[in-house]
Amino acid sequence: MDALDRLDAEISRCRLCPRLVAWREEVAATKRAAFRDQTYWGRPVPGFGPHDARIAILGLAPAAHGGNRTGRIFTGDRSGDVLFAALHRAGLANQPTSTDRDDGLTLTDTRIFAAVRCAPPDNKPTPQERDTCAPFLHREMGLIRPHLRVVVALGGFAWAAFWPALKAVYGVAPARKVPFGHGVLWQTEGAPALLGCYHVSQQNTFTGRLTPGMLDEILARAKALAGAN
Repeated sequence: MDALDRLDAEISRCRLCPRLVAWREEVAATKRAAFRDQTYWGRPVPGFGPHDARIAILGLAPAAHGGNRTGRIFTGDRSGDVLFAALHRAGLANQPTSTDRDDGLTLTDTRIFAAVRCAPPDNKPTPQERDTCAPFLHREMGLIRPHLRVVVALGGFAWAAFWPALKAVYGVAPARKVPFGHGVLWQTEGAPALLGCYHVSQQNTFTGRLTPGMLDEILARAKALAGAN
């Protein structure tokens, strides 16, 4: 077991945020009717993907009946359906769907993780919960630092979470605040590029704010920035 595996195991045991612990375990016990025969993960969700990934996709937090159920980030929910289909079209995933941890999915050159590792009520972590979880993100980015070339931030929350990680891991900070926007690119020498993307939430994909074509363009840019084939 290497350092990243040990970190993943540590993340899955975390109980530092009482509100999140109570919520994730309540959801795992009550379940959604469609999944009533399944055993929910009900714990923090570690990152997923190769340890030498050149592309990182940073999300907000696991979904209550997605990652909190399956134990793998973005797996088993509508947002994940959109994301994994796009990763497959981009040649970064071996299959277009992800339904459970044992479904055979593998990622190429890509690691996915979240700013907050537990499913929060209403998908809204508190500032204290965000800050409590931040060291996990900082440590994970530090461990994949030798290969990491670009981070795709899904939404404004992930975009905001990147900057403290950048400072902690790389000792770098922008001269002024960089506002989030879809397609916004920030780069500096000696650190991974940051590329903004609207979150793959149902609110965005159902309304057409984020289309499959827009997501394909972001992943193509990420591959180019990372030097991935």
